[in-house]
Amino acid sequence: MNAQKLSKRLEKVASFVPQNAIVADIGSDHAYLPCYLVLNNLATSAIAGEVVKGPYESACHEVQQEGLQKQITVRLANGLQAIEQEDHVTAITIAGMGGPLIASILEKDVERLIGVERLILQPNIHAIAIREWAIRRNWKIVDEAILNEDDKIYEVIVLEPGEDSLTEEQLLLGPVLMRQQNEVFKEKWNREIQQWQHVLKAMEKAEQSVEIIEKAKELQHRIEMVKEVL
Repeated sequence: MNAQKLSKRLEKVASFVPQNAIVADIGSDHAYLPCYLVLNNLATSAIAGEVVKGPYESACHEVQQEGLQKQITVRLANGLQAIEQEDHVTAITIAGMGGPLIASILEKDVERLIGVERLILQPNIHAIAIREWAIRRNWKIVDEAILNEDDKIYEVIVLEPGEDSLTEEQLLLGPVLMRQQNEVFKEKWNREIQQWQHVLKAMEKAEQSVEIIEKAKELQHRIEMVKEVL
């Protein structure tokens, strides 16, 4: 993977970036995504934010190698602290982290989202945390995607400002993904059901404390809920 050829996962993230956006890529690693966006005229300029020194230096090197120093600014900063109001960022991408971590990054500096028109988020796990955050903070889901790359399943959630409400099923599975129900979606949730059933069997053999009984009820509820959707 490089700035010319992204992974399938990052290509999908890039596909949701609006034309001529000013993008901030948070947790940018090698800055492949912002470089790709500028090279392909999808973004007019970009910020690559990194909190770790090693990846920050890699991002600086990549931007210099591509000759994009005028269009891409690399900043060593924690989360959304990489962006300022005067940057006039219109789209933010955060990819390759757990859903709870992405939600906490957004929540920690939520005031820095003022003026941002779109969030493109790619959680590796627990996408529900992002959907719950979105509803709480008045961001609506405008699109979603699910894909399989190297036998790992990834979701992409696209948010824009606006009020929304989601059912329990939609929070867990994703409202757009539920409607589309492609093969990867079915594969993911059939895998999840199998894992939950294994956990339930293990729980049945354990000492039946109040906590275990409650957890088992919750798992059984999720299994039934997902089976109804599939």
